Amino acid sequence: MNRDIILHEVGPRDGLQFENQTVPSWEKLKWIGALIDCGIEIIQVGSFVHPARVPQMADTDLLLTDLRKDKIRSSGVIFSGLVLNERGLERGLACGVDLFCMGVSASETHSRKNTGMSIAEATDRIIAMAARAEEAGKKVQLSVQSAFGCGYEGHVPAEKVTGLVQKFLDAGFKTISLADTAGHATPDQVEKLFTAVAVLDDEAEWACHLHNTYGLGLANCYAALKVGVNYFESSFAGLGGCPFTKIAGGNVCTEDLVHMLQRMNLKKKVNLGKLIEIANDVGRFFEREMSGYVHKTGPILEYERV
Repeated sequence: MNRDIILHEVGPRDGLQFENQTVPSWEKLKWIGALIDCGIEIIQVGSFVHPARVPQMADTDLLLTDLRKDKIRSSGVIFSGLVLNERGLERGLACGVDLFCMGVSASETHSRKNTGMSIAEATDRIIAMAARAEEAGKKVQLSVQSAFGCGYEGHVPAEKVTGLVQKFLDAGFKTISLADTAGHATPDQVEKLFTAVAVLDDEAEWACHLHNTYGLGLANCYAALKVGVNYFESSFAGLGGCPFTKIAGGNVCTEDLVHMLQRMNLKKKVNLGKLIEIANDVGRFFEREMSGYVHKTGPILEYERV
């Protein structure tokens, strides 16, 4: 398995948005700086939503502005941001987002709870926003949320997912994520759905955003890896969850994912020790035990393979 695997750390956004305890901006900057030092390629700094809706994200503009000042340290790192509407896009453009992440839910109920829009309305608006971001010279990743099931509606037909993916591809967007917002995915389902979308376009790049609500996060990552997914979104210390789904569960834990990949001789240049330090620091801040395993057990050291 000799190909580029790209890590997209979403802890500062998806990880922290679910926390009631406000994290000071300086603490977030410390964690993001440590992630940069670990060698993570893409870091999702925050989302551009109304502060009343997700108070934890009120300082996203400030964080991006401060990160941009340290040009040497952040050189080569892609800073991403989640936007839901045109106002959020304007804010992201103003403070220097590199990669805009935008999504449409395959579940009508989740779409309305998350964005206040129907699937059809959200699709039209997101595609128009994505086109505007590209015109401004920015990278764009479009996602299908609730792709593997919905906490409100249950089963989501694969045809709804592939239909949304086809609309994104027809509009000219080639980087597409399938998100397991409710954490319902199973490894066989991940293989089947990514295989189904891959045949729609040979030039597309595929990303996965998998939650660990029912304990299958890493197994689903491995399934995605097997069928050619290159971009993996995860959160330090396993923080996170969508506040607008029925049962929220944490993201795949970054340090556990990196540990698995490194045992498979992948992502060797990422500093796992520093990732574990971040997870422990996050645990001290929130004064509770974090999700994940490797920060508690320590990593398995290198040994000769047989």
